[in-house]
Amino acid sequence: MTTPKTDSAIIYIPHGGGPLPLLGHAGHDAMNAFLKELAAMLPKPKAVVVISAHWETDPPMVTSHPAPELIYDYYGFPRQAYEIAYPAAGHPELALKAVALLTEAGIKARADATRGFDHGVYIPLTLMLPKADVPCIQISLSKGLDAERHLLMGEALRPLLTEDIWLLGSGFSFHNMREFDLAAGPASSSVPDTHNRSFQDWLKKICADEKIFPEQQKDKLLNWELAPAARHCHPREEHLMPLLVCAGAAGYRPAHKVFDVKIMGRSSVAILNKAP
Repeated sequence: MTTPKTDSAIIYIPHGGGPLPLLGHAGHDAMNAFLKELAAMLPKPKAVVVISAHWETDPPMVTSHPAPELIYDYYGFPRQAYEIAYPAAGHPELALKAVALLTEAGIKARADATRGFDHGVYIPLTLMLPKADVPCIQISLSKGLDAERHLLMGEALRPLLTEDIWLLGSGFSFHNMREFDLAAGPASSSVPDTHNRSFQDWLKKICADEKIFPEQQKDKLLNWELAPAARHCHPREEHLMPLLVCAGAAGYRPAHKVFDVKIMGRSSVAILNKAP
């Protein structure tokens, strides 16, 4: 029996600081250019499934509204931050399929027919799919941020990859808010952060080294807190959990490509896997 060809991709990306990527903030120039280039490298998907760092529920929920509104889940920004539009359609059928897969794996997920998209969805997708012509659904993180649970969520969602989708983990591999340099731009140099660097290098090795077997990658990600400077980079781990979902969906295979992007003076990795 042959496996049908799929153009699906599993992608973990940084989504930047709130609406700043769309407000001309110089510290996001490299990230914006990267996300546009990354999207251009990939076949256009039939749908996008986003796991965003900005939605945590118990049990996990999946958006099923056919026309989700946007949630401006940030404050203190200029008026244009609250006028951002991204009119992508929802995909109720795909949402129910995701709920069924999670439930079959013992994760009691539910559909949410009222919730809209948070900025972890529409900020990066405005850059990657600016026409908003691809339907999207969003899956919440599991409240409690248990690493094993998020790996299992990814494993459960793997059958969606036959749908020619992007499974998009929208987070930030460095998320220590006190350590960002808001004044840093592409031409400026921030004070180096060796803790930032050591954790990013660890992630790149764990996720991309072909000498690391799948069971080893899974174990390292399960115990990510033991990595160098893990808690410096993630005082709270909600921006890392989308990566674990992506890793589970990818079967803990070495990444197709790993990118290192400078955002507000700190390094952050993005990881691309193509569906087998």
